Amino acid sequence: MARICELTGKRPMKGNIIWRSGKSKKSGGIGTHVTAITKRKFRVNLQRVKALLPNGEVRYVRVSVAALKQGLVTKAPKRTWKKGDEAKKKA
Repeated sequence: MARICELTGKRPMKGNIIWRSGKSKKSGGIGTHVTAITKRKFRVNLQRVKALLPNGEVRYVRVSVAALKQGLVTKAPKRTWKKGDEAKKKA
């Protein structure tokens, strides 16, 4: 499953790790130099949340924490019935 937020569409981004050596001129050195650059990924902080969808359906969605903090997700209410209650009511 892809690491994509179902609401905002956020996905992993590419970037670099840059290694530097030396002391900065500001600190009294002769300057820093880049010694190596390697690829890296910035991954989205996804959470699996039970949400109430606009059509009234309750299901699990993979949502970024940024979307949760913005309030884009309405969490599903806690269920009040027990697993065996429906069978007892029908009988």
